[in-house]
Amino acid sequence: MPNHNPEVPEDVFAEVLKQVSQFVRTRVVPRELEIMADDAIPADLRKQAADMGLFGYAIPQEWGGLGLDLVQDVELAMELGYTSLALRSMFGTNNGIAGQVLVGFGTDEQKAQWLPRIASGEVVASFALTEPGAGSNPAGLRTTAKADGDGWIIDGSKRFITNATNAHLFVVFARTDPKPAQGNGIAVFLVPADLPGIDVGPKDAKMGQEGSRTADVTFAGVRVGPEALVGGSGDVGYRAAMTSLARGRIHIAALSVGQAQRALDESLAYATTSTQGGTAIGEFQLVQAMLADQQTGVMAGRALAREAARSWVDNTDRRIAPSAAKLFCTEMVGKVADLAVQIHGGTGYMREVPVERIYRDVRLLRLYEGTSEIQRLIIGGGLVRAEQKKTS
Repeated sequence: MPNHNPEVPEDVFAEVLKQVSQFVRTRVVPRELEIMADDAIPADLRKQAADMGLFGYAIPQEWGGLGLDLVQDVELAMELGYTSLALRSMFGTNNGIAGQVLVGFGTDEQKAQWLPRIASGEVVASFALTEPGAGSNPAGLRTTAKADGDGWIIDGSKRFITNATNAHLFVVFARTDPKPAQGNGIAVFLVPADLPGIDVGPKDAKMGQEGSRTADVTFAGVRVGPEALVGGSGDVGYRAAMTSLARGRIHIAALSVGQAQRALDESLAYATTSTQGGTAIGEFQLVQAMLADQQTGVMAGRALAREAARSWVDNTDRRIAPSAAKLFCTEMVGKVADLAVQIHGGTGYMREVPVERIYRDVRLLRLYEGTSEIQRLIIGGGLVRAEQKKTS
């Protein structure tokens, strides 16, 4: 197996991880109810996150980020997943699906213009792919970009766009050719949020993840120059989307492990302090069985997320492993959260109890960056195609 040679040495990363863990557990966890009630991340927490470099932890150091690779990203995500998922959502697109499109596919000029400001948190980048008729599969995209002189005119609607209400930059996926002779005719554009013709709808009211902002975004005759086309080429769009999403799936898997660990810890604390008939409920074997299932899920998910990250960094599997990790870990955290509510009994159904919030928050993890059903198609189809290649 190729060696893991990250930009950040392991001893330095260990210190980063320790600082993030302390920040999450001593600063953010005590304010989870405030985040939920106000449906917002407090400004002082945002500033602390920016000062720690969290808006650019996965951006290379040459562009002002911390330069963590995906193996390290996964360890960080498991810590960030321990608290309100809205915290990670605040800087998730900068590091993940939006920022990585620029890191992997942008021109040097585009990287120099945007990445340092994305890494510092000065610019919030939004990943504008999902549409009313095109969710986990970008092939159904209807937003268009028509050539106009040396620039482009973008028209279309996007929905469920994370951080849209406070974005400075939209990474927009649009169809440049309705019937391409080859490829899929999808390109990616860097669209500053203050351009005329962009309309951001009201903040979506969601089941959970209070403090994480999503909204619809409409582009009506939005004119961009030639410098807006990512990579300076019209045919990198679909590949950029698929690569960015696959990488993001491993991150989401690790985030799920963090939430599952928190749900387990809350369950253990409750089981050892809550009594029934004078006996701690953790003494009951049926409760112990639930705790055992939670622990097993957490351990399996942690191992799988780490393995998928290593496969990505080694470039040995960037397709099936990310989907397998996301599928297992997001389904696992749903089961662990459900068991956590069960262990808490009626208390677990009360609005200000952590496991009630976790139960609502984790439901989204099975939907975004590719539903569980899409992951199954990617895994199953990929396995069959690989086998067919062997025999052809």
